[in-house]
Amino acid sequence: MIVTGAAPTIESTAAPSPPPEPPRRRRRALAVLRHEWTLVVLGALALAAVVTWPTLRHPTRTIPSDTGDPTMQAWQMAWSGHALRTDPSSLWQANAFHPEPNSFAFTDTLLGYAPAGLIGTGPAAGLLRYNIVFVLAVALAFVGAYALVRQLGAGRVAGAFAGAAFACAPWRLAQAGHLQVLSTGGIALALAMLARGHGWSLRHGYRPSLARPGWVVGGWCVAAWQLSLGFGIGVPFGYALALVCVVAVLGWLWRRPPLSRRLVLADGAGLAVFLAVAGFMARPYLLVAEQFPYVRRSWEDLQWSSPPLRGFFTSPGTSIVWGDLFAGARADLGHRGEVSLLPGFALYGLAAVGVVLSIWTLRQRLLLAAAVIASIVLAMGTEGPGGGRYTYGLLYALPGFDGIRTPGRLVVWTTLLLAVLAAGAVARLVVAGTKPVRLALVLLPLLVVAEGLNTTPHPPMPTAPPILATAPAPMLVLPSGATIDGIPMLWTTDRFPPMVNGAAAFTPQRQNAIREATVTFPDADSVALLRATGVRSVVVVRDAVRGTPYEGTLTGRTDGLSLRRVDTPEAVVYLLPDAPP
Repeated sequence: MIVTGAAPTIESTAAPSPPPEPPRRRRRALAVLRHEWTLVVLGALALAAVVTWPTLRHPTRTIPSDTGDPTMQAWQMAWSGHALRTDPSSLWQANAFHPEPNSFAFTDTLLGYAPAGLIGTGPAAGLLRYNIVFVLAVALAFVGAYALVRQLGAGRVAGAFAGAAFACAPWRLAQAGHLQVLSTGGIALALAMLARGHGWSLRHGYRPSLARPGWVVGGWCVAAWQLSLGFGIGVPFGYALALVCVVAVLGWLWRRPPLSRRLVLADGAGLAVFLAVAGFMARPYLLVAEQFPYVRRSWEDLQWSSPPLRGFFTSPGTSIVWGDLFAGARADLGHRGEVSLLPGFALYGLAAVGVVLSIWTLRQRLLLAAAVIASIVLAMGTEGPGGGRYTYGLLYALPGFDGIRTPGRLVVWTTLLLAVLAAGAVARLVVAGTKPVRLALVLLPLLVVAEGLNTTPHPPMPTAPPILATAPAPMLVLPSGATIDGIPMLWTTDRFPPMVNGAAAFTPQRQNAIREATVTFPDADSVALLRATGVRSVVVVRDAVRGTPYEGTLTGRTDGLSLRRVDTPEAVVYLLPDAPP
């Protein structure tokens, strides 16, 4: 039999060759981009940009909240950078508050941000620097709380919830003008690094095999940096660290777990850095307290700024979600400062769940809940039980607390403790829930972010009169006042001439006398006082002085006063007798 036709073909059965692997550098780059901490940092930056918007829209022209404290703090960063770049020994002898010594220590210094001050000069650079740091402070708060909760033993969703709750708490909106209060991320980050370095977590306890001495040194350094931002937040943080150390030592004495020599040396070195920074920061403040005894806050002074319990359930007015709803509650609180201290209702709710449902043990939950209550009672100051004498009064007796004017800022600790307590509940729900429930829980961080959305104003920074750049120093810029001197302070960041103007936590008596005397400037008495102070020129800003008690300085007569007057479209400059022609 003959078979005709085409010969059959045999198709290849070999598997297709795999696509070529990406180059090693590309794989490493992708691994870094996909890493948990890369995503956390990038997410924190994006979140911070959103909740602080429009801070970065016009960062060289506007400033968050108002032109009071923020402009002074922009000057602080500029001054510290200028001093480090030109003459570090002059750090505490700032150009403001002439002729007072140690004037840089008249309030919290934000010294930890000095490296940023090394970049750029002048008011525009000062605004840009401040606005960037303002956004980064929110991002660091998120990263710090996330890192702490992850180290304590919770998962990523719980960490994101805690980070968002700590960074976006509604009470922060009332502090938009106080960068030193917003800059609290170092607290959580330092605690996270110290816990990691010691191999300790809330969920698993102390595990010596996981101890990392390098993390311990890093944690102490971050704690020292946090302290350098200001004692208002730093003093309570220092005592909290001391309490943690005492508890840790007592726990070790009770159980005697193995402790490596390297870990002990790391703690010693880190603690030495922390104490060195504390000593360096404390010295000028002690000199200021000796020179101006009235800077210490009396117990009666605290009554104005101590919040009642309802303050912790009252939102600031700039909250988009809660602001209008709590207008009446804020009115009932009166005009006292910093008493709208809501940590967030979503945070309160999840923390309440965390008391009964959590990955933390029952004892841990009860201790966290007790710590939350204690922090609120302490933050109430003189509004606490029994007038606060046996609550905040115990803290007031400790060195450093008599320099803190606002007990309510302890809400930082209330918020962080609530975040840890709530994170336990979120972690438990994620583990126990079905897939749809777990997907829904991923949206929980958005609840606390929503409570942090705000309408914080961003006023434009007034432009300096050009003649200010050449006016002889020491100088006085009018109008002058505690809430407006930050503007001329920032104006002078191109050359930092000595000036009488200055804004801080208190007003020196000499500065107050000059402000009162120059309401009638130019006259014989004010001119004599200014000459005795060494002032060589008085710059009167036309637009700013109108409608103030200083308005008469625009039309003052100089007959018989040996003054020379120079008129420009933006300002009037009076040259005192010893000023050059």
